[in-house]
Amino acid sequence: MIPIISIVGKSNSGKTTLIEKIIPELKKRGYRIGTIKHDAHRFEIDYPGKDSYRHFQAGSDTAVICSSEKMALIKRLNRSLSLDELVEKFFDDMDIVITEGYRAENKPRIEVFRSTVPSESPCNDEDKRIAFVSNRKLEVDIPQFDWDDVDGIVNFIEKKFLQNKV
Repeated sequence: MIPIISIVGKSNSGKTTLIEKIIPELKKRGYRIGTIKHDAHRFEIDYPGKDSYRHFQAGSDTAVICSSEKMALIKRLNRSLSLDELVEKFFDDMDIVITEGYRAENKPRIEVFRSTVPSESPCNDEDKRIAFVSNRKLEVDIPQFDWDDVDGIVNFIEKKFLQNKV
């Protein structure tokens, strides 16, 4: 089973920035990383006038645009897919998947706190919290990392989830 870690926190707490810091360090250590961003709103990834957009608007249930370097898939859904379903279908060649959001899923969570954002935790399920990342000291009984301690955070992730991957 491919490990999944969710980075969670209040809006503007630095979730995306933390993920941007973690990915290069994991890559440097030889891991293949997938990411999934949860979007509670409707989004468009394609643009009017582009061929792939036109294919999808014409009724294609799945549209792919592909080059020698990357691909994008747009697929109509009749329901939201769980993280496990997404990982099984699209991330089978990854060592780890890091999500942004997905608080409702039953996955290990690293919570991000910033002193400029209210300190109330966004998560209801404390059992899935595995660590905190903050720019201030919190009184918690799980591992806590300073915002700039990327090595410490990645060492923690590596030890807990990636021991036998590389």
